[in-house]
Amino acid sequence: MIESKEDTSLIAHLSDLRDKSEIWHTNLYSGFLNEQQQAVAQKYFPASDTVIYDGGYPGAAKRRVIFQSIVEDGFYDIVCLSARIDQRFRKISHRDVLGALMHLQIERSAFGDFWVEEDHIHLYITTSMAPFLMQNLTRINQLSVSFEINKDRPVQIFQTKKMTVIAASTRMDAIVASLAHVSRSQAKEMIRGGLVQLNHITLDSPDKLCDNNGTISIRGKGRFRFLGVIRKTGGDRVAIEIEQSI
Repeated sequence: MIESKEDTSLIAHLSDLRDKSEIWHTNLYSGFLNEQQQAVAQKYFPASDTVIYDGGYPGAAKRRVIFQSIVEDGFYDIVCLSARIDQRFRKISHRDVLGALMHLQIERSAFGDFWVEEDHIHLYITTSMAPFLMQNLTRINQLSVSFEINKDRPVQIFQTKKMTVIAASTRMDAIVASLAHVSRSQAKEMIRGGLVQLNHITLDSPDKLCDNNGTISIRGKGRFRFLGVIRKTGGDRVAIEIEQSI
């Protein structure tokens, strides 16, 4: 697969960090990468004792790449900030938090996962950025907030549901057709149009097979995990167990 300009730039940036880490004998860090960027990075810089992917807690979606010249334990300069909120009179959404961060002119790669619970907002950030945010991120959607370091490092919980779908095969065009409720020819066009990702990599060919536990993202339709084929049905079709994020 040919890398895009963005992928090529990311690979060059990470190569530079790795080389400098080795030359200077120090640990160097990338910004927080989204899942697609991580998938690209891991092809060239697989996780090892000296290449660490970390987002501050197990299962984090956004993670930094750490090139370790000096092997260390711990969470590598990432902390969690939490703020208690009262949403009885004003609701706070993920979009509101992102807007407040953008208003402070903070680049998206400068912070990791964040989410809103009923009575808290949690945000993962680098240690060096934490004082700035605690001082300046004091209002979100006209609601006053006060962030503090949370040493408990909460974990984001995603809601999912399992379902069974019938598809012509385990080819991606067949699976996308079933998940998106479109014809197989439409599914092929969606894939060729860059609307489908498998394991966070945009597909460019509809004949790719999906392996067990593969993550399928369809723009406008959601995210799914292919758990495996349950059985064959009439007409050589297959029943597939799917886990959908809700």
